[in-house]
Amino acid sequence: MAEHKRVIIIGSGPAGLTAALYSSRARLDTLVLEGQQPGGQLTITTDVENYPGFADGIQGPEMMDILRKQAQRFGAETRFETISKVDFSSRPFKLESEKNSYTADAVIISTGASAKLLGIPSESEYWGLGISACATCDGFFFRGEKNLFVIGGGDTAMEEAIYLTNFAEKVTILNRSENFRASKIMFKRAKEHEKIEILTNVVVAEFVGETINGAKRLTGAIVEDTVSGEQRRIDAGGAFIAIGHKPNTDLFEGIIDMNETGYIITKPGSTYTNIEGVFASGDAQDWTYRQAVTAAGTGCMAAIDAERWLAEIGG
Repeated sequence: MAEHKRVIIIGSGPAGLTAALYSSRARLDTLVLEGQQPGGQLTITTDVENYPGFADGIQGPEMMDILRKQAQRFGAETRFETISKVDFSSRPFKLESEKNSYTADAVIISTGASAKLLGIPSESEYWGLGISACATCDGFFFRGEKNLFVIGGGDTAMEEAIYLTNFAEKVTILNRSENFRASKIMFKRAKEHEKIEILTNVVVAEFVGETINGAKRLTGAIVEDTVSGEQRRIDAGGAFIAIGHKPNTDLFEGIIDMNETGYIITKPGSTYTNIEGVFASGDAQDWTYRQAVTAAGTGCMAAIDAERWLAEIGG
């Protein structure tokens, strides 16, 4: 028999756990189903220095543990389960995980997004040790570096490269072809920037690094010419992969309205989706900012929207 909850939150990053905090403080019976990456992307982030309230910074996993405990303090329940099926065609809504079946009066989707990666073995070896997918999040840690890589050819790559010039002496954009997806104006800004070099027809074959006093760090990459096949090493103190993000929304395809890249569309100024009683927050619906603090803000919004909607329909 399905277990019923007043509010079920799918996902447990800053958006999901903030939603749980607000929902449980409103005395709504709240369950968080944490998903395949409990705590979200911050659990694979080392130092978090741009989240308000932590003057000396904090480790990503520690921060998410604090958010989880704060939500639990007010009664929110969290379970390490992944939702595999939803039915939003009638209320109460139906959800299924690999372990249990649930029904809910309101659902908050906070499934986040995942950075698209290169998929080479050395990428995971140096992830968080010189490789990142967010210049805004991590650029500050690379201040004073002689060279940083930005891998990609779209607007995000151009924006990240320009941003990183605030910290490094030089930024090298690596693009796999001579064609760029970036808008003309963004490409022009990057190309004309005195601290940016653009290399075309190159891919990263392997990231390389060194270990000093037991600490591993990235020192460069072996890049391969896509035309000649020739390989060479380029030194860099950091690499930022900017080939896009994929929202974790496949579960809701054909059910919830999304844009062409899979981000959930919410009604302007709210977290309402096209289905009454289903709300979306965090990186699953934010393709612009993708920051922990903005995700937390929309998690708060989603919980308040859900609380008010439940009151309107009768408690």
